[in-house]
Amino acid sequence: MPYRKPDALVSTDWLARHLVAPDVRVVDGTYIIPPTTRDAHKEFLARHIPGAVFFDIDDIADSGNPLPHMLPAPEKFSSKVRKLGLGDGSRIVVYDTHGMVSAARVWWMFRVFGHSDVAVLDGGLPKWLKERRPVEDGPPRPRERHFTARVDRTLVRDLGQVRSCLADRREQVVDARSAGRFTGVDPEPRAGLRGGHMPGALNVPYTNLLDPQDKTFLPAERLAGTFASAGVDLKKPIVTSCGSGVTACVLALGLYLLGRDDVAVYDGSWTEWAGRADTPVETG
Repeated sequence: MPYRKPDALVSTDWLARHLVAPDVRVVDGTYIIPPTTRDAHKEFLARHIPGAVFFDIDDIADSGNPLPHMLPAPEKFSSKVRKLGLGDGSRIVVYDTHGMVSAARVWWMFRVFGHSDVAVLDGGLPKWLKERRPVEDGPPRPRERHFTARVDRTLVRDLGQVRSCLADRREQVVDARSAGRFTGVDPEPRAGLRGGHMPGALNVPYTNLLDPQDKTFLPAERLAGTFASAGVDLKKPIVTSCGSGVTACVLALGLYLLGRDDVAVYDGSWTEWAGRADTPVETG
């Protein structure tokens, strides 16, 4: 059973063959999830895939919003990515140093802003390095390119929309956090947040979509089975959520591979929901 929409993934072999293609742009989209305190940009400068630029989701974000890395205005997104040499006509390939975590967030952001020719490197930098493929260091010097933002709001949900869909169950909310965080047994990495989950939400930890050895996506049949075993109906509308809108995008990417290109992400996710006093939370 092949992926229904395989265009969202490229292999390390594919990227190695197309690394010098004039329309291919490589992006390091690494984000270090709290409470880990590594410096993703410093690591990028020390080692990255040749020609890559660094996409900082905390910088390319709504700086006026107290929630972490919320989507920026289209004008800000366009300005930032133009300076990275990412523009109209670019075939963008995103990777991260985890294998598959935050690269999916960057993939989703480009789709939100109307750029569909974007894919994620399956297995990310760890697989690239394991295969002894080339890397370089130092800051990139991209040539600025024009980027036209066309916002697709159907791929985003806000607090009010999630409240509504939980109330009438017209959309399934699927949470990418670990089972321990979902049930409230394990603490949240961000201080001040309640443990547990939204009433009626389903739990598919994003790690369950990946091969435990090389962090590549599972084959289509196993992907579909993972969602089905959690009670997700692949024929009905889906909204994904997580801690702060990062790993929710891994679920959105997995669902895209299965043919669901209409899955939305709750951008504020658990940081917004559990940080309020007026939102219901369930445990267990």
